[in-house]
Amino acid sequence: MRNEEMRSLRNIVGSLEVVEVIGNLDRDISSLEYDSRKVAQGSLYFAVKGNTSDGHQYIDNAVSAGAVAVVCETIPEKRDEDITYVRVADSAFAKAVMASNYLGNPSAQLNLVGVTGTNGKTTIVTVLHQLFRKLGYKAGLVSTIRNKIADVAVSSTHTTPDPIELNELLSQMVKEGCTHCFMEVSSHAVVQQRIAGLTFNGGIFTNLTHDHLDYHKTFDAYLKAKKSFFDELPEGSFALINKDDRNGMVMVQNTKAKVSTYSLQSMADFRCRILENQFQGLLLNMDGVDCWFRLIGSFNAYNLLSAYGAAMLLGEDKQNVLQALSSCDPVDGRFNYIRTRDNITAIVDYAHTPDALQNVLATIRSIRTMNEKLITVVGAGGDRDSAKRPVMARIACNLSDKVILTSDNPRSEKPEAIIDDMRQGVEVQYKKSVLEIVNRREAIKTACALAQPGDIILVAGKGHETYQEIQGVKYPFDDKEVIREVFGLEAEQF
Repeated sequence: MRNEEMRSLRNIVGSLEVVEVIGNLDRDISSLEYDSRKVAQGSLYFAVKGNTSDGHQYIDNAVSAGAVAVVCETIPEKRDEDITYVRVADSAFAKAVMASNYLGNPSAQLNLVGVTGTNGKTTIVTVLHQLFRKLGYKAGLVSTIRNKIADVAVSSTHTTPDPIELNELLSQMVKEGCTHCFMEVSSHAVVQQRIAGLTFNGGIFTNLTHDHLDYHKTFDAYLKAKKSFFDELPEGSFALINKDDRNGMVMVQNTKAKVSTYSLQSMADFRCRILENQFQGLLLNMDGVDCWFRLIGSFNAYNLLSAYGAAMLLGEDKQNVLQALSSCDPVDGRFNYIRTRDNITAIVDYAHTPDALQNVLATIRSIRTMNEKLITVVGAGGDRDSAKRPVMARIACNLSDKVILTSDNPRSEKPEAIIDDMRQGVEVQYKKSVLEIVNRREAIKTACALAQPGDIILVAGKGHETYQEIQGVKYPFDDKEVIREVFGLEAEQF
């Protein structure tokens, strides 16, 4: 990352606790880099230990390319006298803190709100961004689907970007006059120190269910990763917690933030009741006021309530918030539906965890008349937590009339092997109602062909994604586009 002006290494280090410094801190730095191939003259290079490679192996390459300073956990035996070496306990943590210092701590100049939990993160931050734009603010968005500076989209490759890119994005928001930023905070981001050094005004907890155990190994480690976000919230910030999730209050046991709660089922600081749930939207009694919202399902009642609660905690007017919130659009890939000319309802949703799939199917069942068939197309991602595969198949079978098991993003795994894992969750009584079609396009086409007027099709797992990742290659693929092609729908539909 190259800044517009040179920065002093001493100021970039700031108050960061260091183990050892060899060389001069009073030198100018032109850019921060953690990829030795991007180093230029005057760069500060971070040697970070990753899952697949160790940046310490490339210190010599970085120095040869023009780096004038190196942050590392181990000082190399062969040192260059012209280079400043800063030894730290954790290079990833140091990179995040120093990136913030390098750009003048942009997060401290924003009302930065982080949202964490297994499900709902993308919807909540996107709704909050829409809401604050409608309230007249310039606001930023950092999400799985896209990043935004006000209404200008910026490409997104991770739920939470690398801290150098993240601070650059936050800095751009400040320069463009943004006052607020709403950001997804993934458990990976917490563990990998991507949010270290940021100043949060508030944090929201959605829920905690079975996910990412391929990375965290145990549910307890996954919980602790989420909890550490709240542990680090500063005094004067808020922590808004879903009281209906059994892990909600665990999250805030050690927080310095002011704790507030939201709930659909019990007494809480912010409450709502579902009055009507239809494909057209939700009628909720939100904090004592009946309002119609364009999002669908009880899980979205939680998402809307958390966004409302956050807006209240940020000091907004209740009436203005409810009016603006009622006009917010559904989020791309989250329970998007279309009704065809034959009165077939097709739904595309990102649900890729057991809990998310259960919520979407339960919502459909609560709306349907039961006189129609519900056909579910579902797969599971490769190179990810395999334990959830049979669970998702079982849920799909329990709540659908017909299930088609197919590919999601198989990544480096064979899709047939993933489907084999899912098949283990299909109980005997459901075997006749389950098809296995490896090719996702053919699976969706088959579901559409099987549907009769009045039936409902759910295509789950990929939502907003416009690719399918197979053996390291991302091929263009869009669930919505396949459905549009089959039914002859216009591009703007869905």
